Amino acid sequence: MGKQSLWLLIRTNLRNKFIAGALALIPIVVTIYFLKIFIGFFDQIVSPIIDPYLGFHIPGLGLIVSLLAIYLLGLFITNIIGKTSFRLFEKWLNYIPLVRTVYQVSKQVMSAFTFTKTGFERVVFVEYPRTSAWTLGFVTGRSVGKDGTPFLHLFLPTTPNPTSGWALFVPEDDVIVSDMTVEQGLKALISGGAITPPVMKLRRRLSK
Repeated sequence: MGKQSLWLLIRTNLRNKFIAGALALIPIVVTIYFLKIFIGFFDQIVSPIIDPYLGFHIPGLGLIVSLLAIYLLGLFITNIIGKTSFRLFEKWLNYIPLVRTVYQVSKQVMSAFTFTKTGFERVVFVEYPRTSAWTLGFVTGRSVGKDGTPFLHLFLPTTPNPTSGWALFVPEDDVIVSDMTVEQGLKALISGGAITPPVMKLRRRLSK
């Protein structure tokens, strides 16, 4: 092996190792950066109130206090008085044009990220809105036609906001079943198809 080939091999090896290290480091740095911003955001809200009483600043205390406040808010809005008060608060927000729009959009986004398995049996694919174009949907129920044909009740969410969509009643034979979990299906929708399992097992019939 000549010197030029050896140098090329060393350079290629160094480049590959550098790229591998960068790919491993960048997600860590980005996570730490956003975590710092996240903690700092709550600190900026809470610290001006608490620090004068303590006489010094405790990093991260704002996040702890905020989490406690969120928990207490959850306790409040889950009882009858809290629910009624919260509905009145939302009704009051609807009278403010710009605030109403921001609040409704924010609420829809949060609803998209807090979907659970409740009501969704599994992930399927159906030809929609045309043949040879497959759309991801969720099974929400079953029924049988007069002639005995089994139907699946499907909810087809929109992307990237799965809080809206279409309800379809499709013959079971026209549906392809995926082994994706409901969480994986929601991630695929919200990401516009960017986050999907590398390999998906598909079959025609839905197991009972």
